[in-house]
Amino acid sequence: MSKNKHVSETPATQYLRKHGVVFGEHPYEYVEHGGTGESARQLGVPEHDVIKTLVMEDERAQPLVVLMHGDCSVSTKNLARQIGCKSVQPCKPEVAQRHSGYMVGGTSPFGTRKRMPVYVESTVLELERIYLNGGRRGYLVSLDPRLLPGLVDARAVQCALPD
Repeated sequence: MSKNKHVSETPATQYLRKHGVVFGEHPYEYVEHGGTGESARQLGVPEHDVIKTLVMEDERAQPLVVLMHGDCSVSTKNLARQIGCKSVQPCKPEVAQRHSGYMVGGTSPFGTRKRMPVYVESTVLELERIYLNGGRRGYLVSLDPRLLPGLVDARAVQCALPD
């Protein structure tokens, strides 16, 4: 499943190592607009277990991170209601990059440039192992999802919509 190829450090892997997290490294061939379906196919894992890191913003343009199953979308109305905002919308790619420090397609919830609130779809926390971006395009890390609340202060929400 995982290639035994070491990938150079990223702010995300530095963050994980600093916090003593054991994680797997999973490089794959990045395909423009391939999304989680492409990475899941290449790695031979369910797309549901590949977690998207989405940078969004509330009505005051305050950034936030949402961790969502690869085969689901975010109900921004449900998310806004649960986090006490009037509205939530995806950031434009250049704004997301400015907040996170990562290129779109390589965004990780770990080691972001700016500290942002992190919300995770509650069913992600029930999985045995998840695959998240490791801080660059074509590179996922795998870990136990139950570590997320302690690692990035992730708060569970219920806002998934099947794709």
